[in-house]
Amino acid sequence: MKLDIISIGSCTVDVFVETKEKHFIREKDHFDIGYAVGSKLLIKNLFFSTGGGGTNTAVSFSRLGLKIGWLGVLGNDHNSDLVIDVLKKEKVNILSDRKKGNIGYSIILSKLRNDRTILTYKGINDDLTDVPKLNADWFYISSMLGKSFQTTKKIVKKIKREKKHWAFNPSTYLAKQGLNKLMLFIKDCDLLVLNKEEAQLLIGTKKELKQLLKQLQKYAKIVVITDGKKGATAYNGINFYSSKPNNVKIIETTGAGDAFASGMLSGILKGENLQTALQIGQLQAEGVIQYLGAKEKLLTWKEIKRKL
Repeated sequence: MKLDIISIGSCTVDVFVETKEKHFIREKDHFDIGYAVGSKLLIKNLFFSTGGGGTNTAVSFSRLGLKIGWLGVLGNDHNSDLVIDVLKKEKVNILSDRKKGNIGYSIILSKLRNDRTILTYKGINDDLTDVPKLNADWFYISSMLGKSFQTTKKIVKKIKREKKHWAFNPSTYLAKQGLNKLMLFIKDCDLLVLNKEEAQLLIGTKKELKQLLKQLQKYAKIVVITDGKKGATAYNGINFYSSKPNNVKIIETTGAGDAFASGMLSGILKGENLQTALQIGQLQAEGVIQYLGAKEKLLTWKEIKRKL
């Protein structure tokens, strides 16, 4: 079956933890969290969900009406069963085989002064080696490390040879490696999406937003940089486009970047102009940050159009 897009990336089980007692240590420009060794803390709230950049975006693409496939790594553990159940329910085509091992797991200490701290176990997410035939014109590539990074490099080379399209959303992990290390992914990329901190790490400079956009657009066709409450700005080499977030109550921000990137790319694939696509990304991200979980409140295409 020919798919509209294939999302390549990780899968995890996320547990959101809110403790009744919080201990903050004020530093010069931030707060640290300190828990006394040997102490026992009561948990106020506990919430389980599935996450990971690959499956988060896959579910978003599906809800926005696209035929989507997901490629990543599944294990032989119970958590992999949970991920499979979610993806099947969301009509995502699973392109991954199962192998021995455990998938990723994240413990998210949430509601910490409107922010969160994440403890992440990567599991076998870094062990992507087997790739089936990928039948799609578009690919979405999120952050992959280890063997998975090397495998996605081979996929991108094949995409380029076949003159297909791809979007790239690096994480802080990859951005720290610098522009030269990631040039294969960025050069001629149809859509590069990252936040301001990642853009600065990637280029190795503290330049302002428009300077970052101009420098990265020398390589990628469209560059989008998100900047938290300030919204997002896109540049296609001709015009700058921007969107400002609506005034919504923020509950938890995990998955917001995945929601934004997949929402914006869905708009482009559905023929919307760049300004409207930006707004779609913004609305999809806002749907996520008002609730716990990276997938639970992703909007459908019908809901997006109504909000627009």
